[in-house]
Amino acid sequence: MDDVDRALLRRLQDDATQPYAALGQAVGLSAAAAHERVRKLRARGVIQRTTVTIDPDAAGLGVLAFVLVEANSWMGDAHDAFATIPEIEEAHIIAGPASVLLKVRTSDTQSLQHVLRQIFDIDGVTGTNTIVVLETAFTHPVNLAP
Repeated sequence: MDDVDRALLRRLQDDATQPYAALGQAVGLSAAAAHERVRKLRARGVIQRTTVTIDPDAAGLGVLAFVLVEANSWMGDAHDAFATIPEIEEAHIIAGPASVLLKVRTSDTQSLQHVLRQIFDIDGVTGTNTIVVLETAFTHPVNLAP
């Protein structure tokens, strides 16, 4: 990946709907060359998908929590069990005092409690430590600095 690819990716992170002509012009390429570069970035898996960003509060999902999952066995094989719970946005196998870190988003604390019960029902889970977010100060997209 070169500097032109990084510039294309930064532009796409800002607005993935812009035409290839505008993308190419911004990085010194023709529309066709920009399109081909983006196609290759997709083919190599650098661009995994194109999506929209939804404001969770506006969508009625104002409770964000991070859940540390404690277990009595390796949880690396529990991906499918976590994936069946739609409120879990991310699951990470981690090193440290817990085995898994989950990012959970719900409409209210009662819904969060329901999700925690579902997590406890997963084989091998022995406990959780839940951190409820009061305010998100900022988020960053993937940093493409060379």
